[in-house]
Amino acid sequence: MYTSLFAVGGAALVLTTYLLVAHSLQEVTSVGTPSLNQESMQSCTEAAQARGDPDPKGECAKLFTSGVKAGAAAQRGTTLTHLLTYSLLGLAGVTLLAAIAGWIVAGRILRPVHRLTAAARAASEHNLSQRIALQGPRDELRELADTFDTMLERLEGAFTSQQQFIANASHELRTPLTVMRTALDVVLAKQEPTREELIAMSSEVRQAVDHAQLLIEALLVLARNDQARVLTDPLDLAAVVEDALEGRAAQDITTITTLGEAPVTGDSVLLERLVTNLLDNADRYNSAGGTVTLSTSTHDGAAALRIVNTGPVIPADMVERLFHPFTRLDDRTRHDGFGLGLTLVSSITSVHGGTIDATAIPTGGLDITIRLPRRDQGVAPTSTG
Repeated sequence: MYTSLFAVGGAALVLTTYLLVAHSLQEVTSVGTPSLNQESMQSCTEAAQARGDPDPKGECAKLFTSGVKAGAAAQRGTTLTHLLTYSLLGLAGVTLLAAIAGWIVAGRILRPVHRLTAAARAASEHNLSQRIALQGPRDELRELADTFDTMLERLEGAFTSQQQFIANASHELRTPLTVMRTALDVVLAKQEPTREELIAMSSEVRQAVDHAQLLIEALLVLARNDQARVLTDPLDLAAVVEDALEGRAAQDITTITTLGEAPVTGDSVLLERLVTNLLDNADRYNSAGGTVTLSTSTHDGAAALRIVNTGPVIPADMVERLFHPFTRLDDRTRHDGFGLGLTLVSSITSVHGGTIDATAIPTGGLDITIRLPRRDQGVAPTSTG
């Protein structure tokens, strides 16, 4: 392709040069005819008189002019022929050199593309650690290679997170199954279990089934949030908080609410689930006689939901981990939660195009602020995957 472009450009240059030179030579020949010197004119006149021409001088001038024009035309034709021949030969030679140089230069330029192709072929679910790490000037190919490395890094992180999530989910689901198997084995090992023992076994199995069902429902919500959603419901975070507070049963917890108007566009079920999970987390990890402060407002073009609770002191490096799947504050020493509450909060916030700001309170507890786009700004569906 490079050689063809060069050949076309060279041919256009040769044609332009040929036409310009041909036009210039034509102008030179049409300027005028030089005059004969005295000796040549005298010799021509004598010869014309000998032939009996009535106008010897005029006849000599015509002959001289014709000769000059014929010579100029012959010289012009020879010049143009040589110009065209040498130009075409030069163009052919330079085109050949351009083809060889273009092949070498194109190979060097496209070498990173071959590395990109090799990296793409080597990339798989089990081998995403390879990076191109292209060096050199920051041109388009360097930008492409860096983008590809970033994509591989994100894919590797996503696959690692997915594998860890599956492992944690399997572990969490194994717990209720173990409880049910143990309860059944204890009762079945007896020859004649009593009615009370059967009722106790049934109660344990029912609790384990409920535990597994809640876990599966939470996992399904996370899976659905990974897909883009169309969020069109006009909502007010203040009304969503009020609905969530109606179904809340918190004992020995003082709730303080300051609910201002906070219009958003979103999914009412998901946003109510977000508030419910925040309240459940604030109640579960609160201290006896503690407080939960809820407020909604609009600030800087965003609708904000803030929840502050008292409770144990949380290490600063632990705050971000609380939003990861199956992470509990007490590191699995309690079994009344799955470690998915704040993970769901993060997922729902991301789906609504919002942000989370969580801070550990030095005296104990957690301060979480959710910011969502206001209703008049619209919400673009996002994917948390």
